[in-house]
Amino acid sequence: MKLSARNILTGTVVEVVRGATTAHVKLDVDGTIITSSITNEAADDLALEVGQQAHAVVKASDVLIAVD
Repeated sequence: MKLSARNILTGTVVEVVRGATTAHVKLDVDGTIITSSITNEAADDLALEVGQQAHAVVKASDVLIAVD
């Protein structure tokens, strides 16, 4: 599979927490935890399990930073 996104981070699934409709997936990328919110259906389709290798694909046109 080829993607247009240039930011692909490979890591290990360390947690999958399912809610009513959304799963929060935590991926350990070289000691940094990245959290993604995906549908439960997507988590099922990917058969996500703790310890599995996965890729975080980041495609964003804007990155916002705010402080108080």
